[in-house]
Amino acid sequence: MATLGDLGELHFVPEVVGTEFLDGYQKVQEAQEALGGEQDLTKMEPKVLRQVYAAMRLFLSGLMTPESAERFLRFEVVKGGKVAAHFRTQEEADEHAKELGGTARVRNSSMRLPDRVLMDLMEWTTELYGGGNDRPTTPSSGSSRASRRAGTTGKASSRSKGSTRTAGRSAR
Repeated sequence: MATLGDLGELHFVPEVVGTEFLDGYQKVQEAQEALGGEQDLTKMEPKVLRQVYAAMRLFLSGLMTPESAERFLRFEVVKGGKVAAHFRTQEEADEHAKELGGTARVRNSSMRLPDRVLMDLMEWTTELYGGGNDRPTTPSSGSSRASRRAGTTGKASSRSKGSTRTAGRSAR
C-alpha cells in the first residue's frame, strides 16, 4: 500500500505472476530510451515525454488492485454529457470515441500526481517487486552454516526401565 496524503491510498497486489513485472518494466525502459538520455525537461520532446509518463502509469496500474488501478489510470469516453465507457489507455478511449462518432470525447480522469510522486512510486515498486540491488539472485556461498542442535547427545543408558508420562509435558 502506498499512502499519498490527501489523495488517499493506492493498494498493490502482493505478488506478481510470471513475467508481468518484467514485461511492464521493459515497456517503461523502451519509452525512456526514446528520450536519448536527456535529463533536462526543457529539451525533451513533449510527445516522447508523454509516452514515457503513459508507460510508467500503465506499468504502475498493472501492479495495483483493480480498485486502485481504476482511480489511478482512467480515461472516460463522454457522449451527451454522460460517461459512455472508461479505459486504462488514451488509445483505447480515443478508438471508442471515434466509433461513437459525433460529439463523443475523451476525458482524462486519472489521479493527478506531482512528477516526483510518480517517480517515487516507480522506485518503490521496482524495489518491492524487483527485489532491489541488495537481493541475491543466486544462493549465497557466504551464508552461515546451520546452528548446532541445543543440548548434548549422551551415550549413557537410562536408569528407568519403563517410561512414565507426566501431565502437561510432551513426549520428545
